[in-house]
Amino acid sequence: MFGRLGPTEIILILVVILLLFGAKKLPDMARSLGKSARILKSEAKAMKEEGKKDEAAPAGPPASEEPAPRVIQAAPGDVTSSRPVSEPTDTTKR
Repeated sequence: MFGRLGPTEIILILVVILLLFGAKKLPDMARSLGKSARILKSEAKAMKEEGKKDEAAPAGPPASEEPAPRVIQAAPGDVTSSRPVSEPTDTTKR
């Protein structure tokens, strides 16, 4: 009954979406969806690289030198919206 959609049904669905959201908002919605997909992809890639670094790192105590501040970017290559992130410091040192 609902197994396969033919070209007529797909066109009908697209027309209904166009009528509901309007022609002006659809490009903005597609652009934001693409931007979100790029952010998700870059974050997933960063998590994989971080996981590989953790596996390769020795299990000794952390280095005493201060790490460089991390920067979060809204999208790869979008430097206008990047901002530095202040990481929490450990105040319980003995």
